[in-house]
Amino acid sequence: MAKIELQGVRHSYDQKKWVLGPLECMFEKHKRIALLGPSGCGKTTLLKILSGLLTPSEGKVLFDGEDVTNLGPQKRKIAQVFQFPVVYDTMTVFQNLAFPLLNYGMGSVEIRKRVEEIGELLELTDHFKDGAKELSPHLKQLVSLGRGLVRKDVSAVLFDEPLTAVSPRLKRFLRKKLKEIHAELELSFLYVTHDQTEALTFAEEVVVMEEGSILQQGCPRDLFENPKTSFVGHFIGTPGMNFLNYKVHKGKVSPMEVTPHIESYFKNLETLDRQSDGVGALGIRPQHVGLNLNPCLLNDWVWKVKKVDYLGASQLLTLEQESFSIKAVLEGRHSIHHGDRVGVEFPLSKVSLFPGESL
Repeated sequence: MAKIELQGVRHSYDQKKWVLGPLECMFEKHKRIALLGPSGCGKTTLLKILSGLLTPSEGKVLFDGEDVTNLGPQKRKIAQVFQFPVVYDTMTVFQNLAFPLLNYGMGSVEIRKRVEEIGELLELTDHFKDGAKELSPHLKQLVSLGRGLVRKDVSAVLFDEPLTAVSPRLKRFLRKKLKEIHAELELSFLYVTHDQTEALTFAEEVVVMEEGSILQQGCPRDLFENPKTSFVGHFIGTPGMNFLNYKVHKGKVSPMEVTPHIESYFKNLETLDRQSDGVGALGIRPQHVGLNLNPCLLNDWVWKVKKVDYLGASQLLTLEQESFSIKAVLEGRHSIHHGDRVGVEFPLSKVSLFPGESL
């Protein structure tokens, strides 16, 4: 795949409201990249612009430095796989795979050779004579993918929510298969989804979007451990990040709401914070909350257990104190119940600060 660059890309469908951008970003070649965000955040609009189905209202799209902003899909050497499989029901699997090559005028011997190569890669060889209409949803999606891959000039595949209509078990199979295809053919995959599990388990690089903007771009681990905004902190991870609001005045960090022992904890944050006076949000992941099951009521930051969810090897605790509520993951087998009290600690190395983002 060509290296893709977006330069000042913006789009409006009605010339009144911007639904995308301005975007300045780069997608490196030969990577599995996921565009992740809630419905309506602009990821499908961006995918259409990258594919050539939509021309942006402003800005440029570059493939390897060449301006392709006004070029259609046929001239961009890309394949597309949509949410619902696009197959020709009146054709067999073999005929579906061969159809794009027939349109390019390729000879029958070359067509058979190429279709057999793709059929073997996608494990579709045993289905060549089957009618496409009778296939299961995941096989139809593989046929749809195969029709895109069968052309040798394709350097990138764009996926728009491709596993929506597939069962959870088959989703795992297809994600594994897509990774194998990516490694075998050395193509670039750009994958749109609202499902963080799909994005984090499939992609080498994730682009988090919200309200038409790219909030953060990086590897899954970096997004989880070093979110740049509170939205990324909450959207990435299950459950999302916990947040407490804070304020800074003359270099002193203090909580927005006062509860027992919270002020003493916030004094420790002064070693972390370098922002000017204002407000912000402190974030910590449930997996990083320190827990003391035998707290000292005088010295510990004590919270009450509101709810316990059993997760197998761990338990998810919902804790409350005054008007606050947070989530914490308790590893191992421990006897803990609604109404119990636990000591809570936020390790400074695991805390994220989001200046100006009071929630």
